[in-house]
Amino acid sequence: MNFLYANLIYLIPVLGIFGIIVMFSKSKWVVRQDPGDAEMQKLSGYIAAGAMAFLKAEWKVLSYFALVTGALLFWSGTLVETSSWMISVSFLIGAFTSALAGYIGMNIATKANVRTAQAAKTSLAKAFRVAFNGGSVMGLGVAGLAVLGLGSLFIVFYQLYVVQTGAEVNGKSMEKALEVLAGFSLGAESIALFARVGGGIYTKAADVGADLVGKVEAGIPEDDVRNPATIADNVGDNVGDVAGMGADLFGSYVATILATMVLGREITSVDNFGGIAPILLPMLIAGLGLIFSIVSTSFVRIKNESDSVLAALNLGNWSSIILTAIASYFAVIWMLPDTMLIRGFSFTKEDVFYSILVGLIVGTLMSLITEYYTAMGKRPVQSIVNQSSTGHATNIIGGLSVGMESTLLPILVLAFGIYGSYYFAGLYGVAIAAAGMMATTAMQLAIDAFGPIADNAGGIAEMSKLPAEVRERTDNLDAVGNTTAATGKGFAIASAALTSLALFAAFVGIAGIDSIDIYKADVLAGLFVGGMIPYIFSSLAIAAVGRAAMDMVQEVRRQFREIPGIMEYKARPEYEKCIAISTKASLREMMLPGAIALVVPVLVGFTLGPEVLGGVLAGVTVSGVLMGMFQSNAGGAWDNAKKSFEKGAVINNETFYKNSEPHKASITGDTVGDPFKDTSGPSMNILIKLMSIVSLIIAPHIADSQSQHAIKDFPKSEKAAHIIPVAPLENIIPNN
Repeated sequence: MNFLYANLIYLIPVLGIFGIIVMFSKSKWVVRQDPGDAEMQKLSGYIAAGAMAFLKAEWKVLSYFALVTGALLFWSGTLVETSSWMISVSFLIGAFTSALAGYIGMNIATKANVRTAQAAKTSLAKAFRVAFNGGSVMGLGVAGLAVLGLGSLFIVFYQLYVVQTGAEVNGKSMEKALEVLAGFSLGAESIALFARVGGGIYTKAADVGADLVGKVEAGIPEDDVRNPATIADNVGDNVGDVAGMGADLFGSYVATILATMVLGREITSVDNFGGIAPILLPMLIAGLGLIFSIVSTSFVRIKNESDSVLAALNLGNWSSIILTAIASYFAVIWMLPDTMLIRGFSFTKEDVFYSILVGLIVGTLMSLITEYYTAMGKRPVQSIVNQSSTGHATNIIGGLSVGMESTLLPILVLAFGIYGSYYFAGLYGVAIAAAGMMATTAMQLAIDAFGPIADNAGGIAEMSKLPAEVRERTDNLDAVGNTTAATGKGFAIASAALTSLALFAAFVGIAGIDSIDIYKADVLAGLFVGGMIPYIFSSLAIAAVGRAAMDMVQEVRRQFREIPGIMEYKARPEYEKCIAISTKASLREMMLPGAIALVVPVLVGFTLGPEVLGGVLAGVTVSGVLMGMFQSNAGGAWDNAKKSFEKGAVINNETFYKNSEPHKASITGDTVGDPFKDTSGPSMNILIKLMSIVSLIIAPHIADSQSQHAIKDFPKSEKAAHIIPVAPLENIIPNN
């Protein structure tokens, strides 16, 4: 036992290595499966080549950004006592690892898609197994790299800045170690934002072109080989929904653990781990969650054609949550002292476990609520189906209404999570709740990545003219994949809200301010500016999709008009030109939205001080969470409303199918919802976390100027009494 006490810190990266080993094993299994006939392999090759070409072009652009940002961090790290030039190294490692996580997922997805289509010739069960194992490679890769990267870097910085200097574990030296480690999270989130926005613009530009011209105008299926945008559309599924999502959740995973570690430093802990048990705990829980996600993948199976794919995925998800909760209890009881204190709030180790349970419950409820609002056959999606019968406009109205309504329950659940976790263990409880929620990221991402693999498999089946029963099986998987993708986005935005609150608390502590007082005019102004940022960010992202989609529509129309023989299968469309349009548009358009998240905190922090920056962060967090939920759920509901017609949708006792007027209205709704759910919506969670991380990193630099305000406070008179000061949370929620 003494050996384990002394070496637990080294066990954490070992757990990450184990996850990566299992990932390689599953990857080899997928590659060994039958890739189908020559035509299927050729189409899969087009998709893989297009995805890789996009990633290389994106990496080239982002490498310039990473080098410039790394140089600035190298310089700024030398200016304050609690940072170091090593933060630039940490940043570059985080950026590289985030890109690598996305690449791993995309690489296996472009291999699993054709193998899933081939397996669907045999049975639904075999196709499901190939698609899910392909998704699990991505999930294990993301979680394994995060645990390995964070665990290894923490060992290095802890030894370098704390152990070798003989410093106190709760002092400035540990603050310095964690500040430098924050560079890893900044690198991960920066690449994630550009990958998500760029990939989202790419995939939705292609999707809109394939839908509007191929389906509506030409009357051919979206994935018909005659559709010039179909290869670009399938490439987009990989660069947006796989590589983008992989980088996204990698960044979320890292930021959540980091926020908990930063707050854990403030706890004086009498334990067997040198006083760093509260810092080690979130990393260990992440490692345990990785292990139990691996175990739970073995439970995800179906045997018959009639078995529920969604039920099989839910079994794996529930198993990972329950097993992680049980393991977390023993880890908390074993590691933490009986009582702890953070910012005047006392709590016990049992309270920490209760906070973890709250996080797991919140994550589960968010997934269930999102599933309800986006799944076929449920009231919200059926309401959109019904409103499609009266035209395109009422379909749009129905989708917007569902999206707005879908924010009610998740926000109440989130409010319960914040209040409950704080009630048990203060700010550390909020952070550890987020860490508990994210502990099963490997399973969540496996379920999420399963969707685009199934979608691609259906596309290859359609383009290869495989038998109808093959497409029915891939459509079955794809329909479930739409729901799991939506629930994954709901899970991500919930974790982002809790993580941002924890990062916000860490920022307040390092910046040296006691509270964010909206009684002050400049702070209130910052609150409004922060609330506006998600709207302008969404506007830029959606407008970018619109511009790129216009170019795509014109190109597809040109090819139908100028290349004779396409409709008769006598001529091959120029797929590469559609791929080039999406690639160029995404790389061009992703820069400005990304710059907002990076530049705004720096400008506000250095010109107006940390308290005003706190107001901006509060505004962007609340507004961003609501926008993310609204857009992701509305888009998911629109998508499954469209798919309802592909199976046969009943409206007023009459069944409508593909190419009916209600179906055409649903295509319009899905076209509007596509950039909502795959570009701007899921980018919200990265936006709010990235702004918080940037603020955390600049906090030591702006702490000295905290008392300066460019705008005078509101007069403290009765006329201003309606503006309520925000007291510290310790004064709002009673100490238990």
